[in-house]
Amino acid sequence: MGIGTGIALVVIGAILVFALNIDTGGYVDLDLIGYILMIAGALVFLISLVLVMRSRRVETVDRTAVDPATGERVTRRSMRNNDPLA
Repeated sequence: MGIGTGIALVVIGAILVFALNIDTGGYVDLDLIGYILMIAGALVFLISLVLVMRSRRVETVDRTAVDPATGERVTRRSMRNNDPLA
């Protein structure tokens, strides 16, 4: 499940609540099902956002050495971005 699934659940729930006016004979309350889908979609959306933001990390590695030719100290910095969206 992801962000798209949460948005889809909210949209389907809103369609059931606000756009459809179907008489099911009292067996099924489409408004209640729509509200349940909208709440579930909002929860899925928020949980997905938290998980995506939490998994972003940046790893930095610094290496320092002395250049044998000049005797200067050389620092090399490597960065790795573990971005799940990239």
